[in-house]
Amino acid sequence: MGMAAESQFHVLAVDDSIIDRKVIEKLLRTSSYQVTTVDSGSKALEFLGFNENDQSDPDTPSLSPNNHQEVEVNLVITDYCMPGMTGYDLLKKIKESSSLRNIPVVIMSSENEPSRISRCLEEGAEEYFLKPVRMSDLNRLRPHMMKTKLMDQKQEIEEEQEKQEKQEKKQELVNPEFQLRHQQQQLQHRQPLSQQLQEPHQQSLPQSNNNKRKPMEEALSPDRARPRYSGIATLV
Repeated sequence: MGMAAESQFHVLAVDDSIIDRKVIEKLLRTSSYQVTTVDSGSKALEFLGFNENDQSDPDTPSLSPNNHQEVEVNLVITDYCMPGMTGYDLLKKIKESSSLRNIPVVIMSSENEPSRISRCLEEGAEEYFLKPVRMSDLNRLRPHMMKTKLMDQKQEIEEEQEKQEKQEKKQELVNPEFQLRHQQQQLQHRQPLSQQLQEPHQQSLPQSNNNKRKPMEEALSPDRARPRYSGIATLV
């Protein structure tokens, strides 16, 4: 689980300063992460496939975060102070989106203001890094991405199970034989154990009674009661 594992993670870096953007990109690539850089919060949302309808109604179909890139984004690291949309605004947009909220967001800033730090963390930021960002800071990114990846895998499994259950229910409605067989299986599972144990015994009783009846029938048979004389003619 070294560089090969880290290279599977894709980080979206957002900073309006070209110098700071190059610095964070170099640090991330040195850590073997795949990196995409943009210079504004609006471009970051566009890259993520953000949909405005995604905020107001979670049930409204929205764009997948993977629609606009070949590899999924596992983490967003953004500068706080940017013209137009700030890093805090970008954080809020991501966390308000039902399809993006699981992506970890890290804030970078050159200002160490406790109120700003608290506000970002309360809104859902995973970390708050002071610039200049150091390699030791980036070592704290991987656990956040691993956690999100496990959550995504769990969600995929649950969605697949839900899909299978829907297919089975649909098949039950279309195929009466399948429905009957399914109901019989359910009844069998619900049947008390004592009753299940009694059934084989009850099935064996008629065979046992037949075996007892056979000797009695042989004993009362006319052929068996009539004496037989071999080779002797009886005259009247």
